[in-house]
Amino acid sequence: MTGEWIGFAGVIAPTILLGVFFWLRARGRRDMQDTIRVALDKGHELSPELIDRLGHPKAPKDRDLRLGVIWIAVAIGIAMFSFAIPEEDATGPLLGISAFPCVIGIAYLILHKFAKRDD
Repeated sequence: MTGEWIGFAGVIAPTILLGVFFWLRARGRRDMQDTIRVALDKGHELSPELIDRLGHPKAPKDRDLRLGVIWIAVAIGIAMFSFAIPEEDATGPLLGISAFPCVIGIAYLILHKFAKRDD
């Protein structure tokens, strides 16, 4: 019985998370369209540059730094989990798995270091 629930939760949980993600994104776009519609109804002119900025918000300047720190934190979490498991044979593979997010995080930090900024 327990194994059935684990499989059920393993399928349902990601489905719910993806559904909530797409629903929130669609709601944000709908709110954006409502805002533009109200502005046009009130007689305001919207320039093409403004519409483009509303549709494609500018990414924060320190986005690469944030992503790098998050990926390295995930790697540290996986590495710590490998030492928390009492099974000695699991430590090596989990440390190997933790190397992937660590390398991705380091790459983001390098991108942040060499990124051109308009300060």
